[in-house]
Amino acid sequence: MKKTFIVLAVLAAFSATAFAGAKSYQVTGPVIAVTNDVITVQKDKEKWEINYDKAKMPAVKVGDKVMIKYEMKATGMEVKGDGKKEDKKDAKKKDDKKKK
Repeated sequence: MKKTFIVLAVLAAFSATAFAGAKSYQVTGPVIAVTNDVITVQKDKEKWEINYDKAKMPAVKVGDKVMIKYEMKATGMEVKGDGKKEDKKDAKKKDDKKKK
């Protein structure tokens, strides 16, 4: 199955204070799959997979048309370097100083 777009997000429509400042989005379309923690919605030719808390949301089944409000949330982060690239001339100067 070709997946053209996947959105993994936390549904927080009922708890706006927990995510103050986060921008809200929405997707509307028919439900094409439901598991215990993921709803898949068809929007045009794209399939959107969205995480959700089944206990906090109404019951849905395949074929239902839904409008899901969601917010994006980082679940992890890895920092690679400090963002500065060393100039080749500066690197050569440092190497020359080390040799002396």
